[in-house]
Amino acid sequence: MDRVTRKAHSFLLMAHTTWEHFEHEADMGLRVAAPTREAMFEGIAEALTAVITEPDRVRASQSVRVACEAPDDALLMVDWLNALVYEMATRRMLFREFHVTLEGRRLTATVLGEPIDRERHQPAVEVKGATYTALSVEHGDDGLWHGQCVVDV
Repeated sequence: MDRVTRKAHSFLLMAHTTWEHFEHEADMGLRVAAPTREAMFEGIAEALTAVITEPDRVRASQSVRVACEAPDDALLMVDWLNALVYEMATRRMLFREFHVTLEGRRLTATVLGEPIDRERHQPAVEVKGATYTALSVEHGDDGLWHGQCVVDV
């Protein structure tokens, strides 16, 4: 499976969450489709990790709490991704598991990962932050939550 397109599975509601990367000039786009809002935020976070390394290479050995709030789901997605980028940079960690709880426009999460091991993780790029480029979140006619965002690498 290549690094541009991959599928992540969610066991929520016995449905699958899928995410993929899309090329966007010098940056990288993230796109997710999921059965719930929470699974959408979890899926886009896994796609973020996959820009840097193969998520399966990351061990879920340490937990970190993350919280953010925004006036709508699209802005919340940017804040969520930027909170993860901040935690990765300041803690020198990568994350593999994401357990998101949403209350209105407030997101709280427990994320699990480990300190970066350059030999095992072989990080491809450093993500600098999420942008508002191509940003969208919608609850589709197919019953799935769709979200996308471009990250600066």
